[in-house]
This record gives sequence, C-alpha cells and structure tokens, in this order.
Amino acid sequence: MIVKQSLSVTSLMRGRPGRALGLALLVAVVPQLADAQQPGPAVASVVQTAPSPAPAARPVALAEAAPAIQTTAPAIQTTAPVTHDLSPWSMFLNADILVKAIMVGLAAASVLTWTILLAKTVELGLARAGLSRALARIAGAGTLAEAMRDLSGRRSVVERFIAACLDEVRLSQGNRDARQDGIKERAASRISEIVKAEGRSARRGMGALATIGSISPFVGLFGTVWGIMNSFIGISKAQTTNLAVVAPGIAEALLATAIGLVAAIPAVIIYNHFARATRGYGDLVQRGAGAALRMLSRDLERPAGERSGDPARHGAPLRAAG
Repeated sequence: MIVKQSLSVTSLMRGRPGRALGLALLVAVVPQLADAQQPGPAVASVVQTAPSPAPAARPVALAEAAPAIQTTAPAIQTTAPVTHDLSPWSMFLNADILVKAIMVGLAAASVLTWTILLAKTVELGLARAGLSRALARIAGAGTLAEAMRDLSGRRSVVERFIAACLDEVRLSQGNRDARQDGIKERAASRISEIVKAEGRSARRGMGALATIGSISPFVGLFGTVWGIMNSFIGISKAQTTNLAVVAPGIAEALLATAIGLVAAIPAVIIYNHFARATRGYGDLVQRGAGAALRMLSRDLERPAGERSGDPARHGAPLRAAG
C-alpha cells in the first residue's frame, strides 16, 4: 500500500501542474515511510538529499578561526624591541677581551696619576717647608761652622751643602799648594752634584705622568678601532643594519676612548702643575747652594786659625795660598 502511494506521488510530481499536489501528498506519506521497516528507495533518496541548515556554518567558521588568532598572539609578542643595558659597567662586561684589557690598563694608569698627585704634593710641600726654614736659620750665620750648628738635627738639602763645603775644606788641608779658587771650584762641583740629585728626586714620577698623558688617547683609540671592527663583523654575520643591533657594540668600543681621555687629561694637567712646582723648588735649592758657597768664600778669606773646620784651630798648621 505504501509503495503504491509513493509511486502515485512520484507520478503526480512529474507533471508541472501536479507538483504542488505531489508535495502535499509527500508530507502525508513521509510519516508512514518512517514507521515502515523497509522504506522505499524513492523516499530514502528524498530524505538523504535534504539540505542542511545554512546558519550552522558561521559558528563552525568562527570556531576554526579562533586557534589561528590565538597562534598569532605569540608572534606579535616576540616582535617587541629588545632593550640593552648601556651602563658603563654593562658595556665593560660585554666588551671584547682585548678591549677589556685596554680599559683595565687605562683605569690603572688613571689611578697611578692620582697617586702621583697625592705623593708629590706631600713630598714637595715638606721639602719646600724644610728648605725655607733652613734658609731662615742660616741667614744670620757668618761661618760654615755656625750654620752647621744652627741646622743641627734638621735634615735638609742646605745641611748637605754646608757639610760638603766643610768636607772639602778638611780634605784640602793636607795639600800645601791648595788655593782658595781651587777649594771653591771643588766645593762648587760637589754642590752641583747635590743640586742635580735633588732635582732628580723632585722630578721623580713626572716621567710616568708624561707617558700617561701622551699615549693614553692613542691606546683608547686602538681599543675603539678594535671594538668597531668586531661590531662590523657582527653586522656582516647578522646581515642587518638595524641600529638596535649595532649600537651596543659601537658604544662599548667608544667607552675605551672615553677612559683613555679620562686618564690622559688629568695626567697632562698634573704634569704641568708639578713642572712649575719643581722649578720653584729648584730656585730654593739654588738659593741654599749660593748661601753655602758664600759662607765658604768668607771662611777662606779669614785668617788660617779662624776658618771653619780648619785643623790649625786644633794645632795643625795651614798654609794659606793666594
């Protein structure tokens, strides 16, 4: 019965005027087909070819697009700019081993410069003060012996001058042909040696200042050239000219030049300062040498028994020449 109804429905649907009537009969026949144990092939084909509802496609598309949106989030986060710590200490730690060695050497040179400044300031200050007091003490002395008594227990270069003059007079007593001019000449030679030694002592450390002031900029420049060369090598390997990539290496290289200037500029200034200070101290030393030679000349012009350090005062005869 059901098969006959389905055949009749399909026959009615073949004609254009009976399509509407066929659809109505189909609605009536479908429930009966669902209850039947063996549905007809025509009804099964109609049910299988029924279109699925269209609105369900949009949620599926959104669900499929959600993972793609989520996977793009890490990519966006990884493109954030990388920041570099460009503090001097960080740049030193990130620099090349050779550039580090240059920086350490320049820093040590700077420490040496300030050490020389402190040491030479104390040394020259004490020497000038002692020399000034010694010159003040012997200003009223008429003989070398009186000057030596006034300087008793006070170590200074003036005491060395007077001791050299007295020693030369003592050594010349046994020479019968000794003349005043010869004694003065020999005493002046010994005093000149003392003056030169005192000048060398006053200039001690200034050679290091001159060396640091002259070569430190070039040493720092060598470190800069080496660091920039390494930076360009890194640029070629990274195959990028982005400033964020090359700037840290160039900054580390320029730090070497900065440290070189920090070491050189104070060294030059301190060297010039001590050059003037040593010249002033040298003038005071020359004053002491002149005072000792004048007292020696006065002693030699006195009678033989009144000369400072004269053995005749102790019973030994002295033959004065001249």
